[in-house]
Amino acid sequence: MAVWIQAQQLQGEALHQMQSLYGQHFPIEVRHYLAQWLEGQLWDTIDLENPQEEFKAKRLLDSLIQELQNKAEHQVGEDGFLLKIKLGHYAGQLKSTYDRCPLELVRCIKHILYTEQRLVREATNSSSPVGGMLDSMSQKYQQINQAFEELRLLTQDTENDLRKLQHNQEYFIIQYQESLRIQAQLTSLATLPPADRQLREPTLLSKRATVETWLTREANTLQKYRLDLAEKHQKSLQLMRKQQTIILDDELIQWKRRQQLAGNGGPPEGGLDILQSWCEKLAETIWQNRQQIRRAEHLRQQLPIPGPIEELLNDLNSTVTDIISALVTSTFIIEKQPPQVLKTQTKFAATVRLLVGGKLNVHMNPPQVKATIISEQQAKALLKNENTRNDSSGEILNNNCVMEYHQTTGTLSAHFRNMSLKRIKRSDRRGAESVTEEKFTILFESQFSVGGNELVFQVKTLSLPVVVIVHGSQDNNATATVLWDNAFAEPGRVPFLVPDKVLWPQLCEALNMKYKAEVQSNRGLSEENLVFLAQKAFSSSSINPDDYRNMTMTWSQFNRESLPGRNFTFWQWFDGVMELTKKHLKPHWNDGAILGFVNKQQAQDMLMSKPNGTFLLRFSDSEIGGITIAWVAENPNKRMVWNLMPYTTKDFSIRSLADRISDLNHLLFLYPDRPKDEVFSKYYTPLLCIDVVLCSVFRFTTANPDPTTNPTYMDHGASPAVIPMCASA
Repeated sequence: MAVWIQAQQLQGEALHQMQSLYGQHFPIEVRHYLAQWLEGQLWDTIDLENPQEEFKAKRLLDSLIQELQNKAEHQVGEDGFLLKIKLGHYAGQLKSTYDRCPLELVRCIKHILYTEQRLVREATNSSSPVGGMLDSMSQKYQQINQAFEELRLLTQDTENDLRKLQHNQEYFIIQYQESLRIQAQLTSLATLPPADRQLREPTLLSKRATVETWLTREANTLQKYRLDLAEKHQKSLQLMRKQQTIILDDELIQWKRRQQLAGNGGPPEGGLDILQSWCEKLAETIWQNRQQIRRAEHLRQQLPIPGPIEELLNDLNSTVTDIISALVTSTFIIEKQPPQVLKTQTKFAATVRLLVGGKLNVHMNPPQVKATIISEQQAKALLKNENTRNDSSGEILNNNCVMEYHQTTGTLSAHFRNMSLKRIKRSDRRGAESVTEEKFTILFESQFSVGGNELVFQVKTLSLPVVVIVHGSQDNNATATVLWDNAFAEPGRVPFLVPDKVLWPQLCEALNMKYKAEVQSNRGLSEENLVFLAQKAFSSSSINPDDYRNMTMTWSQFNRESLPGRNFTFWQWFDGVMELTKKHLKPHWNDGAILGFVNKQQAQDMLMSKPNGTFLLRFSDSEIGGITIAWVAENPNKRMVWNLMPYTTKDFSIRSLADRISDLNHLLFLYPDRPKDEVFSKYYTPLLCIDVVLCSVFRFTTANPDPTTNPTYMDHGASPAVIPMCASA
């Protein structure tokens, strides 16, 4: 499917070439709706010049038509009705076109896929990391689909063997009844005269001997059939377990990890449609094999033959039940996580989904899902299967929801839209731990049956860690806890353990991800920015990035201990920068107008070699969520660098940064040499009246302007007084 996704992005001549591949011989709609299936088949393994390969090609044609018919059957609604007719028509069209020459279908599809791959490669340069990743993804999907095809053939084979076994057993039972009839006739001879008995007895004895010989031989044959069938089921179950491990332990876990990183601002985790299609195929295949094993057990009970088959069938039944149980319980997932910083008395939402619900007909008796908030300790006990019934750490309103089946998408999900945390019960905190470091989780649980109450499942799933706050002022520190947990949690951990310290480059990756997401910018943190942050975090003066690669930062350094000489932590300072940039400085950051991560000394060194009036914008070291303007100007005695007192959100809610820069006439060039109007004029507030700038009040904070000491601060005070004089009417 990865190739088709990229092919749809083609433009111009490449798009025209791609469209010309399709027509009545192979409609583009078939390519679109069966993209995943088409890219998952092993077309290259078929030798087009070998007539003996026609059998493989015919099987692929039949599978293609079956996939189209299945897709058509699932269409509903007005638009779905038209598509259903169209897809059904295409199925018939392809069958009539290629039924007598299936190798031509393979030739056609190979040409289409090869040409699309070439066009995509030429357009996107497949040597790029993204291209390589998509190639790898396509290969992985192909392997998964190949395994499904193998499972389909194995299941079809065991179904044929089971029918053959059933037919042979029915004939055996008929012959066994015949042997009983002969025995009854022999017994009845005792009532006949000796002459009649001697006349008929040899024939009956001969018949009995023949039938008993056949029955003995056929019993051994039936036993062999049963053992062979059991061995084939063992092979199928091994492949199913392997396929399930790939889908649940690799693909689904990776999706959950992407979902967790998305909480830190990472790329969206992606849809669940492909995962659901795989899980549904697994469920269908497992259930078919389970039914076959139960039928084999019924045949054994119908005609017991001494041997190891009873134990084998018991093992198979136990194994297949374990596999289906693992699939059902693992595919009860949280599609939309609740907010990880959760404020009491505030409405919140979440969505849970059962990926195999539609295929196992769970929606026929819609289950109810309950949400409960539990502590970290309760989550640990739950995963250890310790008794935690009715344990909770708070009260959630509107915490029950019935799962609904959406026929158009084939999804079974429960949408909690109006939950609210009424109260929270906190545990005893450890050491220096604050309330914003305490982690909870939302437990979602349900119970349902499948196969007409054959199997009853109790399913549970835990949300990502949640930090509960009661006031907005706690949001900053709660977000730090969530960021650290999302970034550094390891798969399969004990809830909710995370490392106490991490390598600086790991933290940089998390900070950059968060910054880009919060600021909604493609301009992330540069290497120079990260060096500045390292200097701040470790109280270091080194400007060499390599000096920090093996350094570690502890949680305490991140958000418990204040920075030297400050009353705030590293995270609180960084979060303040993000908030300020997100609310007021985003366009200027995206334009590259804000250097931001520059200290006072660096600003002075950079500006002293520039013409008077050159300025730069840097984030304040001394105030959370502040930005200051540093500029070089001529002093009566010497040139020096000045710094305005930091602007904050409060200032920018009155007058924007661009307007304030416009007001300050002594600011001429944005570092290194760009005229300020060239950079900022597009953001100036349009004036409806003629503004006359009367004055701008500055207050010197030092009487000894020496450029070798700390740069001088000037108070920007209020925004320069502006008295508009309306133009004449």
